[in-house]
Amino acid sequence: MLVYIIILFAINWFAFGQWLPLASNKGFWFYTGILSLLLGTHLATPYFSKPADAIAYAVSAGIAVLLVNDWQNWNLANKAFFLTAAIYCLVVAIIAFMAIILKDAKSSQLQKIAKMCTVASDSFGNPRWVFSIVLFFAIVAFHKDSIHEVLYIGLAWAIIVALRPLESLAEFMQRASGLWAKELASDIIVGEIAAYQMPGIVLIRQAAQRNVPLATPMIINDPHVPAHLALGLDYVGRDEGLLLRAVEVTCGLDIRNIAKSLPENTATLLTSEACLEKSIKDCLEAHANIAGIVAPETSIQRLYFEVIRNTDVEEGRLVEVTVGKNRVLYQIIDGLTKEEIIHQKNTYGYARAQAQRIGIWDGKKFKSSGWIPQLNSPVFLKTTKEFTPAADVVGHFPASDYTVSIKNVHELVTHNTAILGILGVGKSMLAIELVERMIAEKIKVVCLDLTNQYAKELSSFYDSVAEQNCLLKIQQAGEKDQDQCNDNPREGGSLPNLTQAIKEDLTNFVNPANTIHLKIYNPAKLVATKQVKEPANVKVGPGKDDWERKAVLWTATPVEITRIISEIVLELAQELGMAEDGKAKICLVYEEAHYLVPEVGSLVGDSDKAATNGSARAILQGRKYGMGCLLITQRTANVTKTILNQCNTIFAMRSFDETGQKFLADYIGKDYAEKLSLLQERQAVFFGKASSCENPVLISLNDRDAFKEAFREKHPPPALNEQGVQGLE
Repeated sequence: MLVYIIILFAINWFAFGQWLPLASNKGFWFYTGILSLLLGTHLATPYFSKPADAIAYAVSAGIAVLLVNDWQNWNLANKAFFLTAAIYCLVVAIIAFMAIILKDAKSSQLQKIAKMCTVASDSFGNPRWVFSIVLFFAIVAFHKDSIHEVLYIGLAWAIIVALRPLESLAEFMQRASGLWAKELASDIIVGEIAAYQMPGIVLIRQAAQRNVPLATPMIINDPHVPAHLALGLDYVGRDEGLLLRAVEVTCGLDIRNIAKSLPENTATLLTSEACLEKSIKDCLEAHANIAGIVAPETSIQRLYFEVIRNTDVEEGRLVEVTVGKNRVLYQIIDGLTKEEIIHQKNTYGYARAQAQRIGIWDGKKFKSSGWIPQLNSPVFLKTTKEFTPAADVVGHFPASDYTVSIKNVHELVTHNTAILGILGVGKSMLAIELVERMIAEKIKVVCLDLTNQYAKELSSFYDSVAEQNCLLKIQQAGEKDQDQCNDNPREGGSLPNLTQAIKEDLTNFVNPANTIHLKIYNPAKLVATKQVKEPANVKVGPGKDDWERKAVLWTATPVEITRIISEIVLELAQELGMAEDGKAKICLVYEEAHYLVPEVGSLVGDSDKAATNGSARAILQGRKYGMGCLLITQRTANVTKTILNQCNTIFAMRSFDETGQKFLADYIGKDYAEKLSLLQERQAVFFGKASSCENPVLISLNDRDAFKEAFREKHPPPALNEQGVQGLE
């Protein structure tokens, strides 16, 4: 417009010999005709004229014509052109006015008339028509006597309205640059857009022989939607060319400037120069580890996703999905193959992974997420990082540095904990680690250990010399009066002596003044006799007076010894008083629990059944006094469910026991329970009140040596001295 205005001033100089237009009627062509036409065409309504615009142009042009009216002095030609211009402006104004009035009419005929009036006002009420009529009137009325002026004013009209050289030049340059851009873009064009799979998936028909690797960034230049980024996924069939799938990426980027020179309806590779822009670079780096896309049937707890990256995706790995504004982590627990129709008759086979929700990582623990991810949104595989052991960590997610910790060691005790799994998968090492954590919290731990492993692994907390003396006294008590019977069966045999010796030993142990926090018994080595029935007269010789009162004495079983210790611990905990703020005081560790507290249904003897029930009652009553248990077994089905059902924290390791898997399904879910037989050594499904995760998780447990190095640096073992049990004697 500015260039055309300069051209007009130059034409005015050639026509009238001065730069500024004349103030008389001879300047009418410039002010009312050409200048109004120029402003309307290039500034006010460059594309189309609404009825309101047409009225504005027609009224302003009509008023201008009326203001220069000299009817009495004009000849016939002037009057004819005057009437033509005035009537034209009036008709245009009427047509535009009717378009406005009738646009909301209820009658379909009136609506058609309104649309016709709108089209007519746009076609004949635009500035080119209205002000061209005014310009021709001005030429006839004021300049017909000067051929020189007519030629220059006509030239101005031809340049601005007819020829429009600047517009033609701009259009030529745009088309030429478009052709040149297409030539340059031929190397980066992937293909044309074939279809959409809403939401977020684009099918690209690729004609050229080009291999587009996974996560290749490209620009989707669709004329119907703003240009956006997408990442190449995989090939899903043929349709007049290869069909490439791509997933749309939303990073809040505006790439219209990059896409404006690219062919429409195509997908093109992102140039290396564009990839250097920080915003685009950050976006691509965030999407580099795409593993798949969210599949149908995904729920709040369970994620299904179509696997695109076939390498590195395996059971136990973590994946991440955007849910709202949060990044939510899921753990892969299963997978299966699927097939579906993608486009026309093309079928597509793929792997679909199943993952369980873990939560939102806040840097220390996982928080819950309350909604589902969007269908077809990208799923990212968390990169593999080396795990660094830490004092508060019990394990980590496989192939990642995301950790899981014991939220509260005291809840580990008071709400009871079970470690379940077959022989040789690391149960005892985990139990020993948990015991060490309890000791660090000043919790007294009584281990009933048939394996003799705890004394060795926890030697830094165990005064073996002093404890051997204590055990020797207990064993001697069990040997004393082994053949002694009593009219009261409860007092017969050596079991009362053994019970009293154990009680004295445990009383010294739980004394708050005692700095020792670990006590270990092997129930199989604590031998004593018990009297079951009242004594009877038995003949011992041929004489008339050779009679003696005797009773049958039995050896107490490990199950009965376990009951004695459990009930004594409960009694001592009660003497210490109610637990304060949920703090744990004493933990009973049942190692090889299927021997110590077996399921009542699998026992034959009534005494062992009563003993198991007695141990279970002690655990049930102990919580309010700060007493709880840690139960370790390789035979879930053979452990009393009275205790097992009270274990609010579970470490489920590799197991082939179908009964045990069914039992655990109620705790950790059917999906995780079915995977127990496939777990590797030192892997566990961890769930419960003491876990830092709200949902069951499959973790790799700490290496024993690495744990000791990290934990004992922060919680060094206390120096053992004679102020322990011996000092309190």
